Formats: sequence, structure tokens, C-alpha cells
Amino acid sequence: MGIVVGINPSVGVTTLVVILIAWAFGLNQIASQIGAHVATPLHLLLFVPFIQLGVYLFHTRRLPLTRRQIEHLSHHPYRLFQSIWQWEWHALIVWGVIAAIAMPLLAIYLRRALVLMMRRHKTLLRSRPAVH
Repeated sequence: MGIVVGINPSVGVTTLVVILIAWAFGLNQIASQIGAHVATPLHLLLFVPFIQLGVYLFHTRRLPLTRRQIEHLSHHPYRLFQSIWQWEWHALIVWGVIAAIAMPLLAIYLRRALVLMMRRHKTLLRSRPAVH
């Protein structure tokens, strides 16, 4: 869960979203945060492609990537805010569709890998959990 939420194309809300989802489903908060923060390099790598895909699917203006385009938008704060919100919203929709497909697949394959690992290492099955 943390990994899929960790790659969402929003800026600055990942920690809050992971806390809320982990609380709602009774998941381990620490493990969820670790999963979300481990995904940070993937988040940075996929941020622009999610926005570009949103621009393509929703036929909106392209993301300004040149210095001149960014400076032009910086002189118009209302238009800048409106454009950023539109790009974020469209990118979040694209991410939501991809996450709905990716999260169950990741869960299935991670579970299979963990079961195989436990079968190979029988001591993992016999060991008792640490008591603190």
C-alpha cells in the first residue's frame, strides 16, 4: 500500500494520505511510512510522466518545461495556481487508475515471494516473534 501511494503525483500529501489509509485499514503505521518513503525515487521518476499523461488524455495545455515558460507563468500567480491544480488533478486521476491495477498485482506477487521465501527457510516458520 505504501509503495503505490508513495508514487502518487501530488506534492507534499503522501505522508498524510498514508497515515489516513493505514489508520482506516488498521495497518502498521511505521511499515506504511517506510514503504511510502522507499518509493520516493520512483515518485520523482514518475512525477512528470504522470502529469504528461494527464495532459495527453485530458487535452490540456502542456507542462512548461523551459525557463522562459516558467518565468512567464510566475508573473501570473492566479494562472499558475490554476494550471498547477489542473495538472495535478489530471495526474491524480491517471495515477488512481494505474494504482487500482498495480496495487492488487503487487500484493499478489509480494505474497507469493514471501511464501516461497518462508518455505525455503523453515526456521522462519518455527521462530517466535520478539517480545518487547
